[in-house]
Amino acid sequence: MTVWIVVSILALVLSPMVWLRPSRNQSGQMALRMEARRLGMAMQLMPQQWPHWLPKEPPSPCAQYCRPRRSAQAAQFCYWQTEPGSWLNQWREPCEDPILLAQFARLPANVYKVDAGHQMIALYWGERGKVEVLVVIDEVLKALA
Repeated sequence: MTVWIVVSILALVLSPMVWLRPSRNQSGQMALRMEARRLGMAMQLMPQQWPHWLPKEPPSPCAQYCRPRRSAQAAQFCYWQTEPGSWLNQWREPCEDPILLAQFARLPANVYKVDAGHQMIALYWGERGKVEVLVVIDEVLKALA
């Protein structure tokens, strides 16, 4: 009987330590984020107010991967992916630029938004995938910067 009491007390003492260990999903996200920094991308969690017309609301805050723009005169745009391969702007008009469409076609289905401003280009992503997906994202951001 005393053995069971000792085992239960040890389990009670050690159980909070198990909660501190990151899950597999969290470990995978951290590995992707470290690889993104190694590739030269900045990453941060950004709160977003998503358009009401998206079929499924992405998470908020969402992971934002970004790169600085090379030229201040580069085109500015913002497109949301409503379904895989379908990119719409804020007025729900489809993207018709062949250069952008060629780059967007390379992106995974869980990229929610690509936003290019004066100073940086940002991509909002669900962080599902392996390092190969991150390399493709980096190549697309470099091509569009």
